[in-house]
Amino acid sequence: MSKSVILFFLFCFSNIFAQSNVRITGNITSSNNQKLAGANISLEINKKLVSTVSDTLGNFSEIIPAGNLIIRINHLDFIPRTIYCEVLKDTMLSIVLEKDISQLKEVIISNDKKSGIKTLSGGKLSFNLKDLSSVPTVLGTTDIIKLLQLMPGVQNSGDANGYLYVRGGDPGHNAILYNEAPIYGMSHLLGIFPFYNTDHIKDVEFDKSSSNPKYGGRLSSTTLLSTNRKIPSEFSIQGNVGVLASQLTLAAPLGDKTGFYISGRKTYIDEVVGPILKSGPKNKDVQNMKYGFSDANFTFLSQISKKNLFSFDAFFSGDELKIKDKNLALRTSMKWSNFTVSPSLTTIFSSKVNMSNSVYFSQYSNDLSMEQATIQFDVSSYVKDFGYINAVRFSIGNIPFESGLQYVYHNLQPQKVNVENLTTLDNYSQKTINANEAAIFVGAKPKLFENVTADLGLRINYYISGPNSYLHFQPRAVLNYYPNEKYSFYASYNRQYQYLSLITTSSVGIPTDFWIASSDGIKPQSSNEFAIGSNQNITRNFSSSFGGFYRSMKNLLEYPYGITQFNEITTLKNDLYVGEGKAYGFEMMLKKSNGKFTGWLSYTLSWSDRNFDELNDGKTYFAKYDRRHNLSIVGMYDLNSKWNFGVTQIFGSGNRFTMPTSWYFINNNPVKEYSGYNNAQMPNYLRTDIAANYYFIKTSKKESALNFSIYNTFNIENPIYVVLDVEVNENKDKVVVKQEKKVLYRILPSISWRFKF
Repeated sequence: MSKSVILFFLFCFSNIFAQSNVRITGNITSSNNQKLAGANISLEINKKLVSTVSDTLGNFSEIIPAGNLIIRINHLDFIPRTIYCEVLKDTMLSIVLEKDISQLKEVIISNDKKSGIKTLSGGKLSFNLKDLSSVPTVLGTTDIIKLLQLMPGVQNSGDANGYLYVRGGDPGHNAILYNEAPIYGMSHLLGIFPFYNTDHIKDVEFDKSSSNPKYGGRLSSTTLLSTNRKIPSEFSIQGNVGVLASQLTLAAPLGDKTGFYISGRKTYIDEVVGPILKSGPKNKDVQNMKYGFSDANFTFLSQISKKNLFSFDAFFSGDELKIKDKNLALRTSMKWSNFTVSPSLTTIFSSKVNMSNSVYFSQYSNDLSMEQATIQFDVSSYVKDFGYINAVRFSIGNIPFESGLQYVYHNLQPQKVNVENLTTLDNYSQKTINANEAAIFVGAKPKLFENVTADLGLRINYYISGPNSYLHFQPRAVLNYYPNEKYSFYASYNRQYQYLSLITTSSVGIPTDFWIASSDGIKPQSSNEFAIGSNQNITRNFSSSFGGFYRSMKNLLEYPYGITQFNEITTLKNDLYVGEGKAYGFEMMLKKSNGKFTGWLSYTLSWSDRNFDELNDGKTYFAKYDRRHNLSIVGMYDLNSKWNFGVTQIFGSGNRFTMPTSWYFINNNPVKEYSGYNNAQMPNYLRTDIAANYYFIKTSKKESALNFSIYNTFNIENPIYVVLDVEVNENKDKVVVKQEKKVLYRILPSISWRFKF
């Protein structure tokens, strides 16, 4: 093994007096000045162990007690380093790692098992997807959306739904950002398949409150998906081959300072998915159905100079569903797609100042076509964004800052409808909406007192569409209190505005939903959220977190017409209901991060209410996804170097729906009567998934493994909706109503081969 030297310690900022707690900030780079994202940093001081991971620019920052410090840095393809020093004041470090050019074969050097989930300031979570590969999924690869649904504060959406419901919000209240570019279509059909190729995703950060002022435009959460920012040093290939779909990821250098990653997935399941999507063996409604999707990711990286890194990211996904029913003379075709491209430039001015600039284009579109007998019906929609993002990170004294400006041009077609038969042709279209949105933001992380730090931010948005314009100030604040090395507490406040809204038209994951923008009297949605919480390091292996939240929401939207409203003079302003809502609840998580057995337990107790003048006689009612209890238990066990196992146990209260409470006759015709909106509840949701991985080869650079997974192991019938079967006796004086529960997923076994070389 060749010898190497680490360049450590550019400068230290010191205060005059020693403090009991200090902030240590660092930047990890390679010898050729490459910013090393995803480096694992272990800080050991006074028998306390703190673990963190460097961000996409190689930075890390932690609050630790003053004293003698041991720093251990590990990064794939670089020589691990251990540094001993004494820290008495706030300290900033610059660390350079040397390339590991040794060729040791079939040797694994490892420390204690790293945690797949890390709790960040204010209750945010970050994920190491590689360490969560044992969590059971249908295709044997980590499903980001399904993983987030196992977190506290996230309501389980049940089967046939790939949306997120976070802290009582609606599905359109959550932002999914792919390298900071927004993605508007967030799932494949019915939530069966993972939306992203996780081999192409390096890091995931989930913020239930969107507390970072850099991100806006949504009332609930922000999920940031970041691709690899490490230039590949050698050619590699990894992927997954399963019974339903396969995926492949290539990494290739184009020189010492340039390289790319390219990924793709494809289904081959027309004959397999058809039976899966039927509600049951007696359901013959769907006679001929074909479904497939494909997606691709591309990342190009170039270290164009010592201080400038250029990246180019692109993402595409396309789905198509076709249904034929000869008995009904029905032919249906549905297509939906996402396309995102985003070049960016990151410039390092000094160890204290760096800047990133990026532009992006993001488009989501869907198209539904139905033909029955002589009638042809088409409805389509799209949303397009052209955006620019600037962000500057710098320090004033020992206080880190981030500020910047953003601009995005929105172009939307909410609904375009064509109805054609043998004699007529009718076109009913919601008009195209154009909007401009600009924002400036600033965030700071000062140390207020000896044991108190803060994440403070302000985002100022200016939005204009036609004659409507809005100027909104959105403050964000998180206070963190660290009384000792075992406990921490936080309190937060966030104000959010949302200018683009998702109108959901289906109770299952069929993408007929469409986006609209605030215009023509449709006001932006807004929310105020308060949260408090605590994190506890119970032992070296166990940690826990507890918290509560309250959120009030205004100008929420409901669209009562299903897929579309057939009216040539209709307007969204007249068709949409506007109301208010509130949500509050308690969240907890218990996590074990080290040892052969790892996992977590999360529980959420929450309420979510709505109030619309046009619904429920103006009285407050439960939101559709007001699910009182949500419990998730995840366990992963490493038996030996060949076998590991995973199990997921999920329990959720049933979601709400509206059901008639009585029936009576008018002119010998049965009439139903309702007592209230969302007055009934689906059965409780219960599901157990198991998985096993068998490794033929497992090294840092090579892997060959079989994944065995069973979704809904005990074949529990979890209905996705209820159909009322109404029967009237011969005398027409009695009505018998029976509930018929429609089930989508029963037991679903799968097997796949995962490889890397």
